[in-house]
Amino acid sequence: MFRWLWLLATVPVVALSVFRAIPAEWPVLVVQLLSFTPWLAVPAAAALILAFLGRSRWRQAAAVVLVVCHVFWLFPLDTARPAAAAGRPAVQLKVMNLNSEFGQADAREIVRLVRDNGVALLAIQEHTQGLQDQLSAAGLDLLLPNRISEPTNDAGGSAVYSRHPMELVGVVPNTPFRMPTVRVTAESGGAVAMLEVTSVHVLPPVDVRVAQWRSDLAAVGRVAERPGNRLLIGDFNATYDHAEFREILTRGAGSDGEAAGLVDVGAASGSRLVPTWPMDGQLLPGITIDHLVTSHGLASSGYEVHRVPGTDHAAVLATLAIPAG
Repeated sequence: MFRWLWLLATVPVVALSVFRAIPAEWPVLVVQLLSFTPWLAVPAAAALILAFLGRSRWRQAAAVVLVVCHVFWLFPLDTARPAAAAGRPAVQLKVMNLNSEFGQADAREIVRLVRDNGVALLAIQEHTQGLQDQLSAAGLDLLLPNRISEPTNDAGGSAVYSRHPMELVGVVPNTPFRMPTVRVTAESGGAVAMLEVTSVHVLPPVDVRVAQWRSDLAAVGRVAERPGNRLLIGDFNATYDHAEFREILTRGAGSDGEAAGLVDVGAASGSRLVPTWPMDGQLLPGITIDHLVTSHGLASSGYEVHRVPGTDHAAVLATLAIPAG
């Protein structure tokens, strides 16, 4: 009996580990399953226990190898770290992201999070006119008076709110959901810093749209190749276990235009496994698909995830230190 139970626990771990290890263009079902890679810790541990209960040396050895392999997936060595705070002046900027699920997120809770956490920049995906009106009524315009938004009645709307002046500098091309890039001029204590912020909303990898999902992520990666202080903030519909997402992190450029890589703030802070979706009671294991990704020259701290009523996504927050000048 132990042999068959061990086999039942082992097969999915082996299969998904192979898919995780090989960065191929896998079909949509594999892409979706890769999102749940961290949860393979459960059957991997069960396989190890069953191997020792069954007293089979070769099954014990195989189970240990699988557990070690899975620990590598859980705590990857390729996770980039944020820049350490140097002696040069920097501007502190608290940022927050939320996919509002068709504008259904609780506007008062959003404003409360902004107020209580001192958020200076807020990006919203699936933004609607109704949510925009509710946010204004709840006092968001007093906290973040600068706004660049394009509300819609479907999932394509977006908005960026800021305490600091900002201007629209472009839109990621050829994507179903609007992904604007804005340039924020942040000032504090006489120091001035420029930050280009792209509000990311990648099409989910479902049915035949998996090709567009890859195209969207590649387009976001091309934005990351531009030099300067940069923040990619939003719903990537991808986890660290997707090669397509990790590819974005390799494509960042430094201030001199040389390749420097990007930093996933959540992963760098040790919170890679804190889920951001689903938050609405769906019977699915939680996964991390909402990210704050910065250029390598930015320092970051205080990464947090907060549940917001009305939406299936969590709000994600962090404080960035943007080099001045």
